[in-house]
Amino acid sequence: MNLPSGTEGSTESSGAGDPSYVPAGDLAQARALLDAPGAVPLGGGTDLVPSIRERLVRPRALVDLARISDLRGIAWREDGSALIGAATTLAAIASDGRMRTAFPAVVRACELVGSPALRNMGTLGGNLCQRPRCWYFRQRLPCHKHGGSHCYAYHGENEHHAILGGGPCFIVHPSDTAVALMALGATLHVTGQRTGERAIAIEDFFVLPARRIDSENVLTDGEAIRAVELPALSSGKRQAFDKVTQRGAWDFAVVSVAWARRTDGSVRLVLGGVAPIPWRVTTSIEEDVASGTLGEDDVDTLAERALHDARPLAKNGYKVDLAGALLRRAIVDLNSP
Repeated sequence: MNLPSGTEGSTESSGAGDPSYVPAGDLAQARALLDAPGAVPLGGGTDLVPSIRERLVRPRALVDLARISDLRGIAWREDGSALIGAATTLAAIASDGRMRTAFPAVVRACELVGSPALRNMGTLGGNLCQRPRCWYFRQRLPCHKHGGSHCYAYHGENEHHAILGGGPCFIVHPSDTAVALMALGATLHVTGQRTGERAIAIEDFFVLPARRIDSENVLTDGEAIRAVELPALSSGKRQAFDKVTQRGAWDFAVVSVAWARRTDGSVRLVLGGVAPIPWRVTTSIEEDVASGTLGEDDVDTLAERALHDARPLAKNGYKVDLAGALLRRAIVDLNSP
């Protein structure tokens, strides 16, 4: 897990030097260790290590969760739902045969994350909680996320920034798995010494900058994702994840889409790369998509409605067209026999 507390920008060491490394043996010890000031969780470290180098976070202690057996692996329930430990690697999820049959959208999202080396190290919890890739943020310019009063992307280099839900910050959320998991209606199980255990619907996990500027999620200091639950209602082959990247491989999504037709006939559609959070299409549009056979004009109208509130910046208007194309393809696929 790469900084699931979501408070990396404000977690700073009071002293100089490298943070201490503390392996946690079990969940109880992990909760106690993470409750200490300046402690952050360490999983694969694929985002945490660069974040430390870039001084986005200056922790006092790195609490290694990778050795905790309760946080690794996939547990299947009799009803067909699955519980994925947050420290399970993306490669392990992608290679799981039962996951490929029951939840292929998640498998595909994991397969398209970064390089093989990153997938072998990166964990599901870390992928969900990684920090945004905005170059102004990563260069530690005094933007909104660093306590400033200015968004440098708004009038600057914004070709990869948000067209939906932006303001005052226009980041896009970088997680591929988050888009797929939202399309499936996942639940995140979170643990903390002071907060105890709590379950959070994935729609309620991510937050827009207008609501919280210092973090991209609702986790508090000392909390970490314990597991991700996938409901049986979303299992089956009528689901998919797709993304468009700038370099064609091993890259973050310029725009992505995930969709699912659930066993009760309901539809869920989610866009990635277009907003500070995974962007779920409005329920009324999902209901229209689920209602039955659609003609070409109907598909175009629904895609246009889904992007009605898009407000592109000076250099990212192309994302509106690209998102529309992905949505139209998804809607056609959802209504195919």
